[in-house]
Amino acid sequence: MPENRTHRGARTIRLTVVIVPAASKKPAGDPVVFMEGGPGGDAIGAIPFLIASDVNRDRDLIVMTQRGGLHSQPNLACPEIDRFNARAVGLPYDAPSTGRLLVRAAKECRDRLTAQGIHLRSYNTTENAADFADLRKALGIKRWNVYGYSYGTDLGLTYLRRHPEGIRSLTIDSVVPPQIVSLPWAWDSAQEGINTIFAACEAQPACKNRYPDLSRTLTEQVRRLEANPLRLSVAPPGGGTPVEVVLDGGTLVNLLVADGRAMPAADVPAALDELARGNPERFARVQAAGATPAIGEFAHGLTHSVACSEWVPGTSKSDVLEAGRRAFPGWPDTVLAHAPQLPFEHDLCRVWNVPDRTAIQRVPTVSAVPTLIISGTFDAKTGASWGPYTGRTLPRSTAVLIPGIGHFVVPQSPCAQSVLSSFLARPNAPDTGCVAGLAPAPFTITPDPERT
Repeated sequence: MPENRTHRGARTIRLTVVIVPAASKKPAGDPVVFMEGGPGGDAIGAIPFLIASDVNRDRDLIVMTQRGGLHSQPNLACPEIDRFNARAVGLPYDAPSTGRLLVRAAKECRDRLTAQGIHLRSYNTTENAADFADLRKALGIKRWNVYGYSYGTDLGLTYLRRHPEGIRSLTIDSVVPPQIVSLPWAWDSAQEGINTIFAACEAQPACKNRYPDLSRTLTEQVRRLEANPLRLSVAPPGGGTPVEVVLDGGTLVNLLVADGRAMPAADVPAALDELARGNPERFARVQAAGATPAIGEFAHGLTHSVACSEWVPGTSKSDVLEAGRRAFPGWPDTVLAHAPQLPFEHDLCRVWNVPDRTAIQRVPTVSAVPTLIISGTFDAKTGASWGPYTGRTLPRSTAVLIPGIGHFVVPQSPCAQSVLSSFLARPNAPDTGCVAGLAPAPFTITPDPERT
């Protein structure tokens, strides 16, 4: 692929493509192409999840690394940021000194990448979408079905808007609407996901009786930890040498917003109750897991090239703070000043130095292509309500909300897998019947120490 399609003679980059054959002996002729999240995630690493979810049951599955990702050349990995993240588990989450270390690591990565002749401004969603359009032509595929999750939904919607030819259907899982995604937007999603978990506990009598008023408990713990952070030595979830960790208010919030694999939503009420009673072990173990990141596997360079050109411009630090105050009134400003998962991003973007692309990218996709929109009600990264919101300009869309599931729904939900399979077979009439009988799984209930 050309690194930049607007500059004639631009150098080329190389992207890895994997084709997973359909499990069926008589596959349909229109394959599924997958778009990874992140931005910066490992698309090839998602293949086992996709196969286990039967995405290739009746169709070939095509997976391509996005430009800058692992298994692409160049790879925009930032070992400098990985090493910072490993160190950060033992640092105050939102302290200015922590922010300076992150910005320094990002600058070191940027300087190294640009010294190699990499044009970071070319690693954006427009070029990314054009790569997939060119891939379809290169493979001689007349029509295919697009499936993206998280950032891959932003990419998939952009792809549909800019390159509609050859798209039979689009599935977007855990939706990031390109027209609205920004740092303040992240607080809206965090509020929705966390509050939905608490409401689900309230709806289960055993959980409601054991863990009353979780919203108040969380606010109390965020305020307490932000005022007096805990410093602990704790073994990671898989065991091993204990790690020094810091639990403050910002850390607690970000552990809750994370994708739920380290701490399932079913354990959140119990973990908060234990924390309030002086036992921070569950949260500390999850924090300790970050001390051993996979160095060089996540393309932070793609993350920040996209975020700094498409998500950050047009909003200020005060906009982020105000959004946080609306979402969680009563929380400390030091916590609310940072968008979940992207702390100090305004400062980082000043050194990353890529141009503002919001005028090109913040555009709704209007299309009559059949679209399946899948959201998990417990998703605190990409709130479930953004799925139906996105569907307002997609007249042939079907939006389904899967109760009790967090980020990246299909691999976690047999019902979502069934809906996706029926949609691929009949894009205009998917079978969503399984959704009506779903409810969140029972929450973990621990003995009440005051009654034992």
